[in-house]
Amino acid sequence: MINVAHVDGGYAKKAVLHDISFQVEQGEFFGIIGPNGSGKTTLLKLLSNVLPTMAGDIWVKGKSVSHYTRKQFAQLVAVLPQQSMHTFSYTVRETVSLGRYAHQRGIFQSFSTEDDQIIARVMEQTGIDHYAHEPIDHLSGGERQRVFLAQALAQDPEILLLDEPTNHLDLSYQKELLDVLKAWTEGKKLTVVSIFHDLNLASLYCDRLLLLHQGRGKFCGHPDDVLEKSLIERVYGAHIENHPHPKVPKPQMLLVPNERPNKRNIIQSHLLHISRHHIVLKSPWPLKTMSSGVIGSGVGWYRNFVNRRVDKHYDCYDHKKDMRTYLNDYGFQPRDTVGMMTAVELEDASYLYLEEGNLSIFVVVTAGVGHAIDASLGKKEQSSIIGTINTWIFVNGHLSDEAFIQSIMTATEAKVKVLQHLQVKDESSQSLATGTSTDSILIAATQQGERQDYGGTATPLGRLIGKGVYQCTKKALKRYFARKRSC
Repeated sequence: MINVAHVDGGYAKKAVLHDISFQVEQGEFFGIIGPNGSGKTTLLKLLSNVLPTMAGDIWVKGKSVSHYTRKQFAQLVAVLPQQSMHTFSYTVRETVSLGRYAHQRGIFQSFSTEDDQIIARVMEQTGIDHYAHEPIDHLSGGERQRVFLAQALAQDPEILLLDEPTNHLDLSYQKELLDVLKAWTEGKKLTVVSIFHDLNLASLYCDRLLLLHQGRGKFCGHPDDVLEKSLIERVYGAHIENHPHPKVPKPQMLLVPNERPNKRNIIQSHLLHISRHHIVLKSPWPLKTMSSGVIGSGVGWYRNFVNRRVDKHYDCYDHKKDMRTYLNDYGFQPRDTVGMMTAVELEDASYLYLEEGNLSIFVVVTAGVGHAIDASLGKKEQSSIIGTINTWIFVNGHLSDEAFIQSIMTATEAKVKVLQHLQVKDESSQSLATGTSTDSILIAATQQGERQDYGGTATPLGRLIGKGVYQCTKKALKRYFARKRSC
């Protein structure tokens, strides 16, 4: 559809762009990104035939853009600038109708039935039909932007060029506008080429991206390839982190502010409080956490960690709602809390602080094996006697994502080793148990100090976790068994 080959372009014989080459296929949503001054708007002006090329050429549908008449080009290509200016207070419908003039024929031009149908259709598709007779001056900025999008679509183009179409729009308008464009690329095979300032929006909606830097094409490809951490940091000169979007397979870029020197934060036993209702650790600072808690599961930043005791016959249809109510009743904000449940006596909990060099951890375990199971058997049934091993590991250090996952693996291996040594068995199969069906775990890190890239058993972090979890789990289970024998 579009072929850009070795193009130089700029103003007053001074080139801004140098040796730019790329192709855009029909029905593709193609994004142009880059820092300020990298040549994005200049490239769009070359594509829209507003500026002539200084070298190379641009072909649209196999024909050089310089060989199209203005009317021919307008029938093929529509342009939505960053800010559309208007002199007269047209109504919304009159403004949209201007998009049909490229298709008018003859001296006495008039709208046909087809023109009216197209105008009505694009107004409905962009959600502006209900204020067709309103003066455009009476609309908000986001609403006006949709009107000008409808005007461009009324040209019935095969290609739509946009210059930062979401600039100055709030979140809902950004999503609405880009959803409309994406639907047209998929349903009508409209080819869209758009400049984006917001890298995350470009990633979400574009099929491919062209990254410009100092007037040159730095990289062109899928968002996963273009929005690579080291590449974006070099081009934009900013510290960023790259994470997958939680709902769609596209990367998202997060700015990282410069860290200010401060006193190193240490999590240890003085922050732990045990009562007959719950065990609580309140951190003065948010901790990055990966957990399987009833509340706060997954990855997040939390200050409060609550292990709530419930009766061994606890049975609740909506245990998450019940846990949120419990937390609120005791003054904890659920959004800032990881909450777990256990049926064991909390005074039997075991905790331990360990350190090696500049790295230290604090481990807390509550343990009961009333319905210990062998995970390799994949059974569905469980005993009516509740028993749970809840493991908390607080790391005074900076963990990578890989270290978080490996730490959970190491902790699980240490827990299973305790069950083997204590000969805890699956009641129905009499094989050695691997845990209970309701075990929970969390790893929480201060994200300060020396970075820990790995948490496997042979690493300094893994050695501390293995030792701490083994000792705490063993001590907690011995207290559990002693209490059972005394009953």
